[in-house]
Parts: sequence; structure tokens; C-alpha cells
Amino acid sequence: MKNNKLYQLLTLATCLLFLMAPHQLFAQHKPGHDSIYFTTYPQRLTTRFYFSKKYTSVTFPAADKQNDLTYRANTPLTMGVGATYNNLSLNLSYGFGFLNPDDEKGKTKSIDLELHVYPYKWAIDVLGIHHKGMHIEPKGYAAVNANNYYYRPDVIMTLGGISAYRVINNDRFSYNAAMIQSEWQKRSAGSLLYGGEIYYGSIKADSSLVPVAKTSLFEQAGVDKMQFFTAGIGAGYAYTLVIEKHLFVMGSAIANIDINLSDEHNGNNQNKHTAVTPSFIYKAAVGYNSHDWVISANWAANTLWVNGESSARSYMIPTGNYRFILAKRIGIKRK
Repeated sequence: MKNNKLYQLLTLATCLLFLMAPHQLFAQHKPGHDSIYFTTYPQRLTTRFYFSKKYTSVTFPAADKQNDLTYRANTPLTMGVGATYNNLSLNLSYGFGFLNPDDEKGKTKSIDLELHVYPYKWAIDVLGIHHKGMHIEPKGYAAVNANNYYYRPDVIMTLGGISAYRVINNDRFSYNAAMIQSEWQKRSAGSLLYGGEIYYGSIKADSSLVPVAKTSLFEQAGVDKMQFFTAGIGAGYAYTLVIEKHLFVMGSAIANIDINLSDEHNGNNQNKHTAVTPSFIYKAAVGYNSHDWVISANWAANTLWVNGESSARSYMIPTGNYRFILAKRIGIKRK
């Protein structure tokens, strides 16, 4: 109990420190930039219609490196609308039934919040994820029937955190153009990135997370909860290739070195572990941009690795979001 409170207090305190700086950044108006490379639209509202598919999973490493199991949330394909004005964005989406016919993976109840903002000189991502009910992939793994998915309604996964990275070449490179459609990148440009991240996460169940049928394959058999706190620093690069002003391809990758504190629970026993692990943040976009219209396909994701005391190999925790977007910029009249 004391350990849980320590994790929560550490996470809350550090997130507050990170969030204090972005609040100051959001209030800044973007100063002069090289308009030959990208155009801003301070007097325009960017509206969007989109489809979105999020994913979250946790991979448990097997002792033989061939029988790893992955708990995955059954997240819906959603349809939504949104708008961006300067650095403020609002998106609303829903997983309508006709987009998500019933399947055999089981139901996941989710709270899945994401915030991706790109104020002057910064790229900031905030995650808040809570899933209840997850299935194991591949299909048939540990299931009574090889044609079914092994589903656990009692498995709960939580992940929350923030990352912030300085964009060095902010006067020529625009994340906003590729990721939230509020600007127009007209010439190819890239930028070095540096900064840091912090996350808290856990996965737990009413009994062992490793299915009884696979106990012999896992050193962490019997573990019913694993939680972690991780923080680190990193650097990377982002680049947008522009063809004939309108067609664009953007790619961004950041590598981090993290210190993580993990705690595996096996009934009343707790095994704590401290390790240094890598993590990665990825972004990509491809599409068409112009003065009025934007069509794009986007991907934003990260992958964490967490070491536990029971196994020499790491848990792998990828999260991400795919989007297909149609956006229109609308002029706003001012008195």
C-alpha cells in the first residue's frame, strides 16, 4: 500500500512540474518564422473530419523467447470531428456500431485520452489510458479452443504520462502542418529534437496474469500485478519532405534512455527492481496540404520497455493512434 502511494506521489509531482512549463508556452504567439518554408493561419479555424484507431498492449516475455504473450485492448475504430485555433484543439469521436461489428476478442471498457500540442519551439504529448478487459494475442494462445482468443475481463491496464521535446529548427520546420493541419509546410525542412519524458503504468488482474496452461514457459508465472514508474531524457530528428509545395511526407523518431522502477506482485509478495531501459517515440504523416484543404494519414506512437525482477527480458508496452483526416481552414472575421 505504501509503495502504491509512493508511485502516485512521484508521478503527480513530476507531471505537475512538466505541465507548468507548457502552460506558459501555450500562451505564446508564434513569432516571426521563415514564411518561405511554412505558412501559419492565425485568423483561421482549422476544422477536421477523421477516422481514428488507437492501440495499446503489454507483451510478457517468455523464458524461451518464442512463446511471448501479448495482452491487447480491443479498441474501436472511431469517427469524429474537431477544430484547431492557434494552439488550441478540440476533437470529439465515437466508435459507432456500424464501424465495429461484434467480434470474438471480447469487450474492453476504456478511458483513452491523448493530447498532442506543438506550441512555439516545443512538441508535447500527454497520455491518460485506462483499459478493463483485454485479450491475448496471437489467436488461440492459451485458449481452450484454438479458434478463439483468450479473454480476461478482470485484466486492467493503466498508463499515464507526458513528454516534451525542444524543436531546434522551429522557424523552418512545422509539426503543426503535418500532425494537426493548422499550418502549411511548403518547402522541405527538418529539425533536431531533445527533451524528456515521464510515465506511470500498471497491469493487474484478480489472479496470475500468465495463464495456467502456460505457467511453465514464464519466469514471472504467478505475478498478478506489475507497476512501474519511468523517467528519462532523449533526442531525435524530424523531417518533412515536400513535393511541389502540396504533397508531403513527414517522419519523426526520438530515442530515450530511461530509469525505471518496477514492482511485481505475486499474491502478498512484492519484488522491486530498478533498471535503465530504452524507449522510443514515433510520428509519421503523409498527404496533401494547401491554403484551404488538407488530406492526410497520420501515426503517433511510443514504445516503452520495463524490466521486472522475475525475468532477464523486458516487458514491452507500445501505444499508438492511426488517423485519416480531411481538414478545411475557415476564415474568422474580427470586428
